[in-house]
Amino acid sequence: MSAYLQSLAGGVLIGLASWLMLAGLGRVTGISGIASSALFERGRGGAWRWFFLTGLIVGGAWFASVLSIPLPLTRSPWLLIAAGLLVGFGTVMGSGCTSGHGVCGLGRRSMRSLIATCTFMATGVFTVWILK
Repeated sequence: MSAYLQSLAGGVLIGLASWLMLAGLGRVTGISGIASSALFERGRGGAWRWFFLTGLIVGGAWFASVLSIPLPLTRSPWLLIAAGLLVGFGTVMGSGCTSGHGVCGLGRRSMRSLIATCTFMATGVFTVWILK
């Protein structure tokens, strides 16, 4: 399967999963919010969060092995920790993550999500431009 078809299929599956989550549970599929709630909100009917996160990890690993997708290069643990902290801080500041704003928020025509998505995309482009 070509890289373009893989990307198209992945995008369709992400959109379908987001729609199913919204239609079925009335929830936005923001991964950081789901993970945070699963880790820090005990006993509030959150078993679905653990099933969702498990499916996300297992499904991604399974498809990567079936489609023979190469593993990314390993980076410094300190760089990964710093990046994770920045993403976490940005998620709190922006009241949502890239999946929540970029996939679900834009699909619901949220102006706040449009601004957040434009901001993190522009920041990403600028960062790559500076580093390259």
